[in-house]
Amino acid sequence: MTGEGRPGASETPLPDRVRSSRSTAWAELLRLPALFTVPGDVLAGAATVSGRPGPRTAWAIGSSLCLYEAGMALNDWADRAEDAAERPHRPLPSGRVRPAAALTAACALTATGLALAARAGRPALAVAAPLAATVWAYDLGLKRTPAGPVAMAAARALDLLLGAAATSGRVGPALSSAALLGTHTFAVTTVSRNETRGGSPLTPLTALATTGALTHLLTRRPPPTASRTPPHTDRTNPARSGTPSVAPGGHALRVACALAYAATAARPYFHAALNPSPPLTQKAVGGGIRATIPLQAALSARSAAPVSALTTAVLAPLAARFARKVSVT
Repeated sequence: MTGEGRPGASETPLPDRVRSSRSTAWAELLRLPALFTVPGDVLAGAATVSGRPGPRTAWAIGSSLCLYEAGMALNDWADRAEDAAERPHRPLPSGRVRPAAALTAACALTATGLALAARAGRPALAVAAPLAATVWAYDLGLKRTPAGPVAMAAARALDLLLGAAATSGRVGPALSSAALLGTHTFAVTTVSRNETRGGSPLTPLTALATTGALTHLLTRRPPPTASRTPPHTDRTNPARSGTPSVAPGGHALRVACALAYAATAARPYFHAALNPSPPLTQKAVGGGIRATIPLQAALSARSAAPVSALTTAVLAPLAARFARKVSVT
């Protein structure tokens, strides 16, 4: 007998500050504030298809969160040697989290993410499986190659398609939104490749131009033909289509979210272009990551889903608040 219910000599409770230190280390490893950028992917995907978000959409959000965090844990495990030289304060090189624990967490989170996707239906699992494969391929090798930004963009795009697949079983109507989100992600990831060493002003300038182009696409008024019912629309609920909405107030919400996206990303990109030093480049990456939330909200508003847009937008101030305590980069 081990004496269940009471600690033995080798089971002395840890001091509160030790527990706090371990919790902080895992929060840093998993970059918890970045989690606020995840649900909007699925909601934006669900917004493009007929029908309302339901239990399957919720399962997809859970799957997305797990796969995202699996990527975070795996990223630090794969980079532990590099971090020992360039970022010794990170949880693994500092010894606050064991490499084996990080790898175990990545495996467990991936398995859980796929299991949750299966609960959301076969179409969702069919998207989640390549999403998980992309995450692992990126962390274990692709991120050090020119294909790195492409892989990361593909992961975000697949995450959005996961929402469409879980909600309706179809991904076709979500391809346009996935392309826009993927383009933004490609720009952020390209900038992030220089966050420890700094680099050329051209990279943040290109990201700034990309932000401007995406903002223009999101703020322009749709043509009058966009109000017609497209082939994939549920005719019992025509507003829930993949085309831009012309409903009163819908355009204003989309413009507001798009301008919030531009404001969040543009300023740090501009500063990094003026001085591409590591600190300003890191701030540019952080701004780009946080800008993902208003972009997702704009995409939901573009698909005539104001509730999803507002729900996503609420996550932005929460992400900014928690990012002051734990870095998202």
